[in-house]
Amino acid sequence: MSLQHDINMVKEELNSEEKFFEKAVITERFIKKYKNAIIGSLVAIVVVVGANIAYDVNQQSKKDAANKALAELEVDAANASALANLKLISPNLYDVWLYSKAIVERDSVALEKLKDSKAMLIGDLVAYEMAQNSKDVAKLESYASMQNAIYKDLAQVQSAVILLHEGKTELAHQKLSQVGENSPLSKVAKALLHYGVK
Repeated sequence: MSLQHDINMVKEELNSEEKFFEKAVITERFIKKYKNAIIGSLVAIVVVVGANIAYDVNQQSKKDAANKALAELEVDAANASALANLKLISPNLYDVWLYSKAIVERDSVALEKLKDSKAMLIGDLVAYEMAQNSKDVAKLESYASMQNAIYKDLAQVQSAVILLHEGKTELAHQKLSQVGENSPLSKVAKALLHYGVK
């Protein structure tokens, strides 16, 4: 009985080794058949990962250089080299710097140059500042009628205050009524309607 058992065990072992070798041959054939595709896929993955890492490193390098130029400008606003570097590295941050400088210095010429800025929000902020500085109701109204104007309600309130000083209470009332209930300036508009306009 033990001899029969030993023979069966040897047969099972041979069968499992045969199956293993059969699978190894199938795998080898598969690899040979698709070798170029497998190598190409691996190379593509390595290239994509490498390019992504290089892009991230480049972007971080640009951010660091822009921050360095901005820090230099904060120390010395007249540093032409830092200003030129900032313009080259980050045109949007350059526009933000020029805008902040123009606001501090109340430089309407510099603001005028920034009105077509591609930096997010700068064009809108410049349009508001120019309308506000003009103290002209028509310019404030023109700004307030712009789609997605950031300071739309503030422009309406400023228009109403100018009209109130000119004695045009009806027009001021109309401007204040355009300030929405959800606006942070709704209480100011209501106060002006109650105490200043009526």
